[in-house]
Amino acid sequence: MSTEPSQQGGSDPDAASLAPAAVARVQRRSVWVLSGGQILGGVAFGATVSLGAVLAAEVSGDEAFSGLAAAAVTLGTALLAVPLAALARRRGRRVSLASGMSIALVGVALVILAAALPSFPLLLVAFGLVGAGQAANLQTRFAAADLATDATRGRDLSIVVWATTIGAVLGPNLTGPGEALGRAVGMPALTGPYLITVVAQALAILLYLIALRPDPLLLAQRVVAAARATATAIATSDDPVVARYAIFAVAAAHGVMVSVMAMTPVHLLHHGASLSIIGLTISLHIAGMYALSPVFGILSDRVGRIPTILIGQLLLAAALVMASFGQEQTGAVTVALVLLGLGWSATTVSGSALLTEASSEAQRTRRQGLSDLVMSLVGAVGAILAGVVLAWIGYGGLALVVGVAVVATVLLAPFGRTRPPLEAAA
Repeated sequence: MSTEPSQQGGSDPDAASLAPAAVARVQRRSVWVLSGGQILGGVAFGATVSLGAVLAAEVSGDEAFSGLAAAAVTLGTALLAVPLAALARRRGRRVSLASGMSIALVGVALVILAAALPSFPLLLVAFGLVGAGQAANLQTRFAAADLATDATRGRDLSIVVWATTIGAVLGPNLTGPGEALGRAVGMPALTGPYLITVVAQALAILLYLIALRPDPLLLAQRVVAAARATATAIATSDDPVVARYAIFAVAAAHGVMVSVMAMTPVHLLHHGASLSIIGLTISLHIAGMYALSPVFGILSDRVGRIPTILIGQLLLAAALVMASFGQEQTGAVTVALVLLGLGWSATTVSGSALLTEASSEAQRTRRQGLSDLVMSLVGAVGAILAGVVLAWIGYGGLALVVGVAVVATVLLAPFGRTRPPLEAAA
């Protein structure tokens, strides 16, 4: 939110709550609450998805269907991104985020039921509902930007993205204790870890409902309305061209990342790498995605959104070149995956900030939901087509083919240059 009322309204308590200092306090609180929710959401999602493929193969009786679990989650994320964004627009982030996690909670319950029956169609529906939790997790980065200023938007957004690191690491590592707990209470095989998911999601719902007050998006809307009512100078620009570029940049980086990352375990396995090496490679990749996001957030605030996006493209290009020409060396592939995560992080953080500030208050949540929809669909299509390309021209060829998206993002960068906002007369 780049607009702030310049008058504090004397003794009016409502006006006082809209004062810049009060808004800044709410913003700081919101960032920490959203970060906590992201950690819990990451634990829930990690514990759920880590066994998804195994559970799908077990329930269906055919390993060929194991990949459909992740596909169902991704499709659910895409389909629910826009409705949750619309709900946020009407009722605020608190209701939207809690609703997304609640739908995911229903999905987890249905996963357990589908395993007990067993029913593969029900399992796929359940994983689709679980995608609502991921859609909520994605929305938190935009929620962190609702009350942020232009000078801190990238930093605040990136802090919430960084919090994902904790959940992403903890979630999959809780499957062992969860399985033991599940056996102790007589749950179906492979569903024990979902007890941890239920607890984490329930805590996230409570956190959002209780602690995310006042709601950052609703407060941002009040600030804008108050500024207009008092004829305070506000930024009224809306730049759909810049917004479209931001959506494209984020989706393209996600497609590049998912395409290469999804095929890396298969490639390494075929070249004799052990499962521990493959696990380490993916773990380092995930660290690259999230651990340095605050660095890129601060960088985007200080040097600009487009320069940081271009830094992300440079990192992605370096990753693809290393993956292509070093495909026979496990060390080179591991370094490539780390660079891939870093490039994704720089582009996603800066692109999300660019989308937010290029959109007027009336258009912002709709475009944010659209961005998450496009991002999820591109990732799903990229993962599917990556397997075809891998079988056709190999891992090195795949890395070069997806480089087309990096080139396109760089060439289209001039469309991401923002124009000075129009100022309403004070």
